[in-house]
Amino acid sequence: MGARLLLINPKFAESFWSFKWAVDEILPGKRAINPPLGLATLAALCPPHWQVEIVDENIEPVPLAPQADIIGVCGMQAQFTRQRELLEFYRSSGYFVVAGGSYASLCPEKFSALADSVVAGEAEYIWPEFCRDFEHARPRALYRETGTVALADSPAPRFDLLKLEYYTTATLQFSRGCPFRCEFCDIIVMFGRKPRMKSNEQIGRELDLLRARGACNVFFVDDNLIGNKAAAKDLLRFLRDYQQRHGYRFNFGTEASINMAQDKELLELFREANFIWVFIGIESPDEATLRATRKTQNIHEDPLTALRRIYAHGIDVLAGFIVGFDGDTLATFQRQYRFIVASGIQVAMVGLLTALPRTPLYERVKHEGRLIEGAEHGDNTKPRTNIVPRHMAYDEMVAAYMAFYRKLTGDRAIAQRVRNKLRYLGEPIYHGEYPWRERVGIIAKLLKGVLKGGLPRLFHFARSMPWLTPAKLPLATVDWIAGLAMRDYVERYFVTARADATATLGRLYGALQRAIRTYLRRGAVTIELDVIKDAVPSLSICLKGQLDRAFFVRTARRVGRLLARTPTRLVLDAEHLPLQQLKHLQLLLKRLARHSDRVFIAASSELKDRIAGDLARFNLLLAMPHETSSVR
Repeated sequence: MGARLLLINPKFAESFWSFKWAVDEILPGKRAINPPLGLATLAALCPPHWQVEIVDENIEPVPLAPQADIIGVCGMQAQFTRQRELLEFYRSSGYFVVAGGSYASLCPEKFSALADSVVAGEAEYIWPEFCRDFEHARPRALYRETGTVALADSPAPRFDLLKLEYYTTATLQFSRGCPFRCEFCDIIVMFGRKPRMKSNEQIGRELDLLRARGACNVFFVDDNLIGNKAAAKDLLRFLRDYQQRHGYRFNFGTEASINMAQDKELLELFREANFIWVFIGIESPDEATLRATRKTQNIHEDPLTALRRIYAHGIDVLAGFIVGFDGDTLATFQRQYRFIVASGIQVAMVGLLTALPRTPLYERVKHEGRLIEGAEHGDNTKPRTNIVPRHMAYDEMVAAYMAFYRKLTGDRAIAQRVRNKLRYLGEPIYHGEYPWRERVGIIAKLLKGVLKGGLPRLFHFARSMPWLTPAKLPLATVDWIAGLAMRDYVERYFVTARADATATLGRLYGALQRAIRTYLRRGAVTIELDVIKDAVPSLSICLKGQLDRAFFVRTARRVGRLLARTPTRLVLDAEHLPLQQLKHLQLLLKRLARHSDRVFIAASSELKDRIAGDLARFNLLLAMPHETSSVR
């Protein structure tokens, strides 16, 4: 009998990439955007007699006492805090734990004390080696890929182990590596500058598997699908023919460099293969900045001209931008704003320049003494960075960044971008992917979100919709969903600290105590508020005894208000909650869902299994804070 392996994708802290409002409020039955393709590939590399399970904490809670011999936990830099918690918890519980993923590949030394084995680099050759060593009871502490992996040796991922129905998009990969030399990028550090590709036949087999699983939206996760243009064109011809054979079953999306706009044949092939969107790293419209950061592939043509040529082929553009380059000043935010609005890009992910480990940028700013040691650097769309800017005070830059995003996600700016995009959009490839009944439900939920903004938002929404060209309505609808999802995130996270925050917290905590004083006197519940200078306040609620519906209604109202008006974290201990009170607990969780990234829940295994879908939105405590440092 083979080993029992549990592979875990840790929960991401909420960011723009989560599109939380869209996933929670608009899209039917979805819990996250993309599934963990790397774990599905790793599962396919296991010996056939091994029992493998994949748990993605972004759609379901992790098991606290799994039946497993090995627990593997992957992670990007943005997941490191949770990845560390999971590794520590399972290792202290007696399991053999393995750390892997992109961050372990970049910085394996950070995991040596956390895991029994660390897998660093591409897994096609070193993971089977680990499996053999484990079966012979001689696993090493570090498995590091130092050679070049041929993607012909990469197996079709185990899509059958993923709960694809809970994701908006399925994922697959054609190539690794990028030929360019952007100073801030870690892709060439991990995968090199010479793109390596799978065969078209491999991609066809993976699409067959996804088609059998009912997938319709597929994201090619390549960091630059056109890194090798000749191979990309060959792939696109294959995909066009595949789509024709199977009735254009798939909507595709991918990442590509903006030089795709200068190749007419390439654009036509993207359209013929049914690529409805591409993500492009534009970074800056300033040519001098692009030259300084070595992103020279972006300077061959005016970027607005290039984008509009892509739009003319009916392809939508999502894009990344950066502020904080050496030549940037506070005026850069306004230049970026004008460009983004003029370009019509709705999903504009603007980040503060961040130095990732092992990149040329990291080494340079460290040498210059401008690296902020210990600063978080896993998600560059947060209002922070690990670089001291040259021509801005750090605090002024962060404040300007937050003000920029509040303006960019305003109703007027959302509407202006919709109009500016549609003005240049040819016949759109995207026609919607949901059945008509679900489309009606999505539109109704979107309208509810529009109406929450009052008459001004309704006005901007109405004036931006292409009522006379109905073929463009689905894309305009998607843009408004994305725009409002990003606005929701900004409203909750890009908040300037208020001078009266402590007084507000005290007042709301007092209101909570008064509302549930009967239950407090009975000892059915205990609450505690910890306020420490320069730290995030923490409210702890422990559910101990019989509680009726009235308690949960009152608590939901007061705690929801407290979370909405202060940056407080909530620790909810429901380990001893009787199962007959599940409906009442779910009412409370529904009210707190908008703030789920700041809600930490301790639950019994039975309770967790009964309401796994509800708990997936929140942070599952592996143990209460007095037992382990799960909340940081």
